[in-house]
Amino acid sequence: AERRVGSLFPAFAMSFMDAREHGSKVGSAGVASAQNSAIDRRERLRRLALETIDLAKDPYFMRNHVGSYECKLCLTVHGNEGNYLAHTQGKRHQQNLARRATRDARDNPSGPALNLLNTRRTIQPRKNVAKIGRPGYRVTKQFCRVSNRRSLLFQVDYPEIEDNLRPRHRFMSAYEQKVEPWDKAYQYLLIAAEPYETVAFKIPNAEVEKRDANDFVAHWEPDKKTFTLQLYFKKNAFDKAFDKGKGNTNVFGSGYGAPPPPGALPVGFAPSAVPPPPPPRY
Repeated sequence: AERRVGSLFPAFAMSFMDAREHGSKVGSAGVASAQNSAIDRRERLRRLALETIDLAKDPYFMRNHVGSYECKLCLTVHGNEGNYLAHTQGKRHQQNLARRATRDARDNPSGPALNLLNTRRTIQPRKNVAKIGRPGYRVTKQFCRVSNRRSLLFQVDYPEIEDNLRPRHRFMSAYEQKVEPWDKAYQYLLIAAEPYETVAFKIPNAEVEKRDANDFVAHWEPDKKTFTLQLYFKKNAFDKAFDKGKGNTNVFGSGYGAPPPPGALPVGFAPSAVPPPPPPRY
């Protein structure tokens, strides 16, 4: 008889929510499976979200032209609002919210998350800034006879620089610029400060010495409004950057030895034995 009753009324597991709605006594049904427990959990979260969350204020909630709902953060599609609210309480949506908050705190370090994230502030370029022209500059070519190295000294004046602003510099390859034809034997040193135009110095594409703090010096004097930069090239850097015997391809002059002493003529020039002709009379 028990088998006949069991065949007419198959046994099934009733969840807690179904038992409560049908008036059954708690615990009278069988043990719910893991799948039914997950369904009950999602249903509880959906009902709770419907009571506490306002979808009109959710920036990631969107209704498409088909009539379904989309999550712009996770790029998921949902059939109704309850399904979307259950998605917002899930693990995937919460992880994406945490990633978005971390990225926003990194991009905008002025907020309260500055003390939590030790990020480096990036300088954003300003637009629509009126330039007032090029700054004045001085370039000095130097040669150290002790270390047999060549160096360049740049001095740029910024008398009208903005307050609390320091000039910036960087090296640029010849292939990055579009003003002159590409030449791998040269590189460019860029120095910029608002509201002046960016100036670029064409220097040999030789390796710059940066092992010692005195080899590469960049100093800004706020009182004199002068930016000073001095760099040294490595000892045998020009043999790799240029081919010998191709004429005056070096910014320091022809040849690769020490520069001539003061008052002497460059290499390849000699004083003429014939005196110059007198100027014509008119």
